[in-house]
Amino acid sequence: MAFSYTNSKGRTYFLHSKDTTLRNGAKQTLYFFAKEVKDEGSLDAVPAGYLVSESKNGLPVLKRDK
Repeated sequence: MAFSYTNSKGRTYFLHSKDTTLRNGAKQTLYFFAKEVKDEGSLDAVPAGYLVSESKNGLPVLKRDK
């Protein structure tokens, strides 16, 4: 079951991740929220060291935990 977050407007978003390779060859993991659960990349929980925050327009974002 994918991690879900319901924002202040009542819309539900699901957390996903994607591994990419940068131009310099380094690998990086991107985290994003989507309105629907996709087959690949859905996460069951928020990664360690991150927390969910909400932007001014209601979109959920991951921020590093201090």
